Amino acid sequence: MAKKISEETKTMIEAQLRKGTSNSRIASLLGVSYEDALKVVDTIKESIRPDVGDEIRFTFRDHKMVGTIQKLLTNSAVVEINWNQSSHIMKDICEDKTIVNFKDIDEFVNVGE
Repeated sequence: MAKKISEETKTMIEAQLRKGTSNSRIASLLGVSYEDALKVVDTIKESIRPDVGDEIRFTFRDHKMVGTIQKLLTNSAVVEINWNQSSHIMKDICEDKTIVNFKDIDEFVNVGE
């Protein structure tokens, strides 16, 4: 299924990922097994381009971090770190803003839509 993904399916999955929907819920929406859904989600995650204002979860030096995208670059984004939801251990190492590669985004955080 991951080889041929319709534009409608791609758009739906991108929207669900931006909302923070779990992979198991996406599998249910697609009506496929969890393993098949993971393949499709991974394929789409590679092609997804986030937007300014998206709140993301990412990992930096094995620590979970959360931040809001302030500016998009070619393959990365300037992210303002939300220290209330991020590892405080990293506060001594990181500035309030950092660069995050798109491939390092773990998920889009549901911002209460």
